[in-house]
Amino acid sequence: MFFTYILKCADATLYVGATNDLDKRLHEHNNLKSGAHYTKIRRPVKLVYFEEFKTLAEARKREAQIKRLSREKKIKLIGNI
Repeated sequence: MFFTYILKCADATLYVGATNDLDKRLHEHNNLKSGAHYTKIRRPVKLVYFEEFKTLAEARKREAQIKRLSREKKIKLIGNI
């Protein structure tokens, strides 16, 4: 199983990513030196949305679609955060 996810950062910005292990990736975003520089400097981050997919290709495709959305459309997708 693969996931496309949205994180809300401490500065209220949104980060979109894809992974095969949500718990591990969230831990990495909040605790490790490795990983996305964007979230590393905006900790803590909170998982606010995710979708499941059968393949990484599907998850990456959806990640790209969500990244192209405006902030307003991302917030609408997530719901009230």
